[in-house]
Amino acid sequence: MRKLVTSLITVGFLIFVHSTQAGQLALVIDDFGYRPVEEHKVIALPNTISIAVLPDAPYSRTMATLAHQAGHEVLIHLPMAPMSKQPLEINTLTPEMSQTQVQSIIEHAIRQVPYAVGLNNHMGSRMTSSLPAMQKVMNVLNHHQLYFLDSVTIGNTQAVNAARGTSVEVLKRNVFLDDTQDEADIRYQFQRAIKLAQRNGSAIAIGHPHPTTVKVLQQLLTTLPPDIHLVKLSQLLPHSPTAVQQQRPSLLVLGANCPRIDPLRQGKPAEGIMIIYTALRDSQFVRDVKALF
Repeated sequence: MRKLVTSLITVGFLIFVHSTQAGQLALVIDDFGYRPVEEHKVIALPNTISIAVLPDAPYSRTMATLAHQAGHEVLIHLPMAPMSKQPLEINTLTPEMSQTQVQSIIEHAIRQVPYAVGLNNHMGSRMTSSLPAMQKVMNVLNHHQLYFLDSVTIGNTQAVNAARGTSVEVLKRNVFLDDTQDEADIRYQFQRAIKLAQRNGSAIAIGHPHPTTVKVLQQLLTTLPPDIHLVKLSQLLPHSPTAVQQQRPSLLVLGANCPRIDPLRQGKPAEGIMIIYTALRDSQFVRDVKALF
C-alpha cells in the first residue's frame, strides 16, 4: 500500500510539472457583427476564445452581448487605414486625424461594443506603421483601461513603441488562421500556432467566422495536444495574474548599470524542475504505476 501511495504521489507531481510546462494558445475570431449564423457557432465553441467585434456592423451590439453572456472575452475590432486602396468601414481611423477625432471614434466604438476589455486593428497597415497616429490611439486606450492586440498587418508596426509612457498593455498576433479558405491551409496554420505555443510558451492566432474556419475549429479544438492549454487573450497580458504565474522564466538581461560580478551561467528555474521530472519519469515508482494499469 505504501508503495502504491508513493507512486500515486509521484504521478501527481509529474502532472503538476507537466501543467507548468504547458504552452498557452489564445484564439481570437475577428470581424464579428456581419455573419450571425456562423458567429453563433463560434460562440458555442469554448469560451476561452476571444471575440473581436466591428463597431458599426449590423449585429455588433447583439453579438458582443451574446459572446459576453457565454463567457467569451470581447474586443473592439477597430477599422484602421490600410496601405492599399480598398473600401473602408465607416469610422476608419487614419493617420491624419486629430487626437479629438481619434478619441471620438474610439469612444463611439466603446459604446457600440459593450463589455469590451481590449481593442485590435481591422486592417490598419498605414495607421499602425505611424508612431504619431498610434500614440493618439494609446492615449485614448490608456484613459479607458483597454489593452491592445496588434494584428500585425505590417512588419514595422509602431504599436509597442506608441504604448510606452502609458499603462496600455500590448499583445501581438503570431498566426493568421485563414488567409485562404482552404481547409488544409487552415489546419496547417492551426498546427503552426500549436508548435509556436509549445516552443515559446504561448501563441496568439487570429481567424474569422468563415464556414470553413468554424468547421476546422470545431474539429481541432477537441483534439488539442495535452501540453497545450487554450486560454483567454487577457491571460497572456504581461501583468495578468495568470500570465505572471504561468509564464516561462526568462534570463535576466544585464546592462551597464547592473554589471555581472561572476561568470556563472544564469539557469532557468524550469531546468531544475525538468531535472526532477526526468529522474522521476525513469524511477521505479513510475514503472510500478505503469504495471498497475
